[in-house]
Amino acid sequence: MIKQNKPATRQTGTLKIIMVQARFQVGDIRANADRIIQLAEQAYAQAADLVVFPELALVGYPPEDLLHRPGFISQCQHECQRIVAALPPLDVVFGLPVVANNDQASDGNQMNKCDDTNLLYNTALLYNAAIWVRHGKIIAHYYKQSLPNYSVFDEKRYFIAGSKTVTVSLKSVCIGLSICEDVWQPRVVADSAETGAELLLVLNASPYHIKKFTQRLTVLQQRIKETGLAIIYTNMVGGQDELVFDGQSLVVNHRAELLACLPAFQPAQLSVLYEAGNIYVEADSVPSQLSDEAMMYTALVMGVGDFVHQNGFKGVVIGLSGGVDSALTLAIAVDALGAENVHAVMMPSRYTADISQLDAKQQADTLGVSFDVVEIEPIFKTFLSSLTSVFDGAPEDVTEENLQARCRGVLLMAISNKTGRMVLTTGNKSEMAVGYATLYGDMCGGFAPLKDVSKTRVYALCHYRNKIAPVIPQRVLTRPPSAELRADQVDQDSLPDYAVLDKILELSVEQDWPVEAIVKQGIDHDTVIKVINLVQRNEYKRRQSAPGIRITPRAFGRDRRYPISSGYRRR
Repeated sequence: MIKQNKPATRQTGTLKIIMVQARFQVGDIRANADRIIQLAEQAYAQAADLVVFPELALVGYPPEDLLHRPGFISQCQHECQRIVAALPPLDVVFGLPVVANNDQASDGNQMNKCDDTNLLYNTALLYNAAIWVRHGKIIAHYYKQSLPNYSVFDEKRYFIAGSKTVTVSLKSVCIGLSICEDVWQPRVVADSAETGAELLLVLNASPYHIKKFTQRLTVLQQRIKETGLAIIYTNMVGGQDELVFDGQSLVVNHRAELLACLPAFQPAQLSVLYEAGNIYVEADSVPSQLSDEAMMYTALVMGVGDFVHQNGFKGVVIGLSGGVDSALTLAIAVDALGAENVHAVMMPSRYTADISQLDAKQQADTLGVSFDVVEIEPIFKTFLSSLTSVFDGAPEDVTEENLQARCRGVLLMAISNKTGRMVLTTGNKSEMAVGYATLYGDMCGGFAPLKDVSKTRVYALCHYRNKIAPVIPQRVLTRPPSAELRADQVDQDSLPDYAVLDKILELSVEQDWPVEAIVKQGIDHDTVIKVINLVQRNEYKRRQSAPGIRITPRAFGRDRRYPISSGYRRR
């Protein structure tokens, strides 16, 4: 048990709530339990009456098929019991998966303590739950009623839905419990108000995408206008594979006025006072909102840093080409991991321009990363020589272009193996969408920071980063983009202008607009058909690509799931 700190003086008649915005890594149950206990100790020392943690804080979010493992559930139950026994004498609310027996699946009032012999069966009867602990006892359980099963969420694969509203009285204040998606449903929040709640605690694991903060705040204000409840909305922070949780936990009063917002992408805490129906926070608790570019860039930095650290890599290696995508990737990596943990490698070929090599070296020097030049020409010639009899005099085509990219992929993976550093791929969403990337070549690597960043956004993020400090050479931003795999090559030889391409992709991939509707936006019909067909034909490539950070409402990967083999074609 962790030693309890001496509490500060508590105010009579005032309910003091501390909301905790913190990292809780998926699967690290014991460390998460320790963090809950430690932070509860700190809250007790600050004279808090109640401390609130995010959704599924004990196991992290999303735990995915770990929830099907009996040992995982058993450890979760054990650590939950340890937390309850170790907590100081204040009220604590946190999220975790809870097992239900058959007779409890329709009655959300009890938390089952099942033995290991029943776990294999009972893992099919799990609730996404919040428990309320008081003086060494669990006094209430709330089971999430609205299970999201869209976009990146598939909670119905793991959980059964609760059906009952739960309220708890603390210092004569009737407090309702809710979990994430519940607050997006008018009925669930209305039920809390009808049962007497005057304050609603919402536990969340709500991942970031562009404009998500505005969506959340709008929904909370709408629920408050419908019910008159004040809302304390506590969100998780940190990167988890493709997802990044931005925090930005909120306090909104009975009049739907935003009183507080915790910082974006940072662990933080906030004390909230509730007295005589009024809610109070510190005067400077609403920071200025970051720009879209600042939010995106910070999300990418956090996503890269957490992925590399959580998977035990010593650092990263990046193929630095002198182009804009690898330039942005390098800047993100340095900001996430520190220059000492980033290795840049320039791999010129017969088609690489001198200015590409100069610009790559300039950026590496500016950022202070280790930098090597490894020529691929000897390797490329050897491959061509070995394939002469197989190719049997066939003319050069995209095969020779892809072969150069694959030479680079082999070299980067060799450096990765030797140094223990993970390869970051540098491809962007526009390229991934239309297949303008080489399997086992530039797609080779462990993580793809720009996988959900369109080409036009790549440029916007480069300009944003250069406003902080000029780390990306200006010529990289003004030269026509090129893969430099054949003489005088530029991207627009094969693709529409990126402004047009990205507009088509936004409407088709992210919003599922039909061809006719896209054409009405003033885009050439044949161009729209060409792009959509490229997207459909290259699903097999994306299925083999590295995971990448989601920053838009619909990313490739767990967010957008299309069959590889399909007879369907949109016309």
